[in-house]
Amino acid sequence: MKLQESLWLLVTLLCVTCIHATILPQIPSLTNFKEAKHATGFQLSSKTEIVVDAKFANVKADKHSPSLLDYAHTFSSDLSEIAGLKSIRVRTDSSKNQRKFGNAIYLTVLPQTLAKKYKYHNGNATDEAYELDINQDIIKISGSSAIGTFWGTRSVLQQVAIHQKQHSSHVTIPAGSGVDVPGWEVRGFMLDAGRHWFDVEFLSDLCVYASFWKINEFHVHAVDNLWNPAYLYGPNAEWQKLYAGFRFQAEPGSPLEGLSRPKNETWSKKDFQWLQSKCLSYGVTVVPEIESPGHALAITQWKPELMIQGTPDNMNITQPEMIPTIKSIWKEFLPWFYGSEVSIGADEYDASLANDYIDFVNTMADYIHQQSGKSIRVWGTNEPSKTKKISTKVTIQHWDFPSDDIPVNLMKEGYNVINSEQSFLYLDGKSSGETSFPQELNQDIMWTGAPGGNGWAPNIFDAKDSSNNTAVDEPRLRGSIMPLWNDWGNNATTKLEVYYSFARSLATLGLKTWSGSGSSALTRSEFDSLYPLLNQVAPGQNLNRVVASKGKTVVSYDFKKTKHGQVTDKSGNHYEASAKNVKFSDSGATFEGSSKSYITTPIGSMGPPYTLSFTVNPTSLSGVLFSGTDSVLLANDLTWNVTGQLYSLNYSMPLHKATKVEIHATREVTYAYINQEKTPRYWYTVLDIWGDYMQTANMSFAAPIQKIGAGFKGIISNVQLSQGA
Repeated sequence: MKLQESLWLLVTLLCVTCIHATILPQIPSLTNFKEAKHATGFQLSSKTEIVVDAKFANVKADKHSPSLLDYAHTFSSDLSEIAGLKSIRVRTDSSKNQRKFGNAIYLTVLPQTLAKKYKYHNGNATDEAYELDINQDIIKISGSSAIGTFWGTRSVLQQVAIHQKQHSSHVTIPAGSGVDVPGWEVRGFMLDAGRHWFDVEFLSDLCVYASFWKINEFHVHAVDNLWNPAYLYGPNAEWQKLYAGFRFQAEPGSPLEGLSRPKNETWSKKDFQWLQSKCLSYGVTVVPEIESPGHALAITQWKPELMIQGTPDNMNITQPEMIPTIKSIWKEFLPWFYGSEVSIGADEYDASLANDYIDFVNTMADYIHQQSGKSIRVWGTNEPSKTKKISTKVTIQHWDFPSDDIPVNLMKEGYNVINSEQSFLYLDGKSSGETSFPQELNQDIMWTGAPGGNGWAPNIFDAKDSSNNTAVDEPRLRGSIMPLWNDWGNNATTKLEVYYSFARSLATLGLKTWSGSGSSALTRSEFDSLYPLLNQVAPGQNLNRVVASKGKTVVSYDFKKTKHGQVTDKSGNHYEASAKNVKFSDSGATFEGSSKSYITTPIGSMGPPYTLSFTVNPTSLSGVLFSGTDSVLLANDLTWNVTGQLYSLNYSMPLHKATKVEIHATREVTYAYINQEKTPRYWYTVLDIWGDYMQTANMSFAAPIQKIGAGFKGIISNVQLSQGA
């Protein structure tokens, strides 16, 4: 073979993967992308840089929003994580130097003349669109604003992950160009944080995870109470004892200081502003909700004189001090909030006070706008007044069809509407109770539950009667928010169980609110094949609590081999542990019973499915066996402590005798085998279903492996944590 022919063949072979690389389906799908025929794609490497257009690097939408350069640093961290690269350099440069960039991902913003042509389905201009141009040397993402460019980085991350899965030795993104435009402005999820306490670190992880699916709003329902008629409406004023949460922590010395409750389950201003900044760094705006005049037990427990007698969870709007009190609450907390909108709740109030209710909503809309320039939202209402109406400046968040509002009629009357229709979008933590709400989105309904067997999209309110649905391009339809309610309180779920409800649901919602069910949307089979991979690689958080391991066994400590307090991990993963005030022998590790006697590992927690086995020989039943970032396992009755909630196995280990414990966990259950018995013992909780009956429910716990011992007296040996239940 001639030299020239040999070189041609070599080049051809080297470029085969480049030529045949193709843009793969992702979640949500791209609006359009046209591949360049016979062109070499972009190959990611350790030399890849992220270059930010110097002209737009420091431009922000407002004082709280990230700049394009800020987004670039977030992208660098995420891309390094997904691609397994040590670090990816970020720098700024002029657009004039594009030809000299080399192997780079270039982030810029479109000129306004081009940006303004991109619109949501309702015809409003969007700042979230982006153009994608790829050749051998550069991936260029041009957003209609910085946030549009950021959404383009999420698409690049997904393409890298999917191509890496197919070709582990290299990642090549095909050459071509495309445009991606979101269908709706509001693509959000809501978490009931009034009935269940969540720390801001967990909430921020939810934001980061949701962002991967191009979700752009996080509605935080921060005020609410459990509903138990015996407590609320009984004769002995037991409503003061019923759990109610007001999560914003008033400043010391504030006249509202007694309002925040429970005291150890609140967010400071610093906490909440950190949360908002973290979410904004991933393109997600936090929309806080302070609920009143209904669902307001947290407020009436503080000021009982403001309640309607006999219904303490409802405030009396006709009481002269009621509206001034609510104004004082908003005046205190409005400066905390970064977004342009807040929710005042205003859900499920006494219909006989319809005119007063309407006056209240309109008064608060005007007050909040005068104080902060912000607009308000309320839950869908059906106020039976013939003389008054809520201002059309108020966005209606529809949830109950058709009894609370008919969204088609609302839009005809001039209201902007957000679709949170319960029959499609409501979730309930752990149990449906007496509702029909599932723990995660019903995939059958989302893909085929619309009239005619079509897929759901934000313009679908009614599964059967299409006359109650709007056109896709309805001008007053803003989008959708998926709520997750915690009707059964703190003991019903762990925070990770809440994430398990959200995990697939957010991916589905992201697809449906960005792409809808139009021609560019994925098929269900495509979604089902893509989701597991993308869920595992979603960057910036570790809600799955994945622990890297070479094999099925993650850690293995027999405590027989130690040197200078260092405990060898026999799994081969080198998760060596360190001991403090612990003695070792062939029997295992002996703990002295003090809080300063323990072993620490380099792992915090591991998510299910897992198996944690160990042998324990206690000389007392006090103290901790294992603790981690999410949970604690106590020696007494093998009880789990998760954020102060206790879940007992009701098994008391014998003293001075070895007991072999094998714990298995999935995302649905946690159970144990004691001394290799054949029948498993389950950990469960008891739910109070609205005061009607008690219901048992299984619990799922992450494996606590950060610390072994502390306050425990006895011997622990043969600790092994493995993947799979």
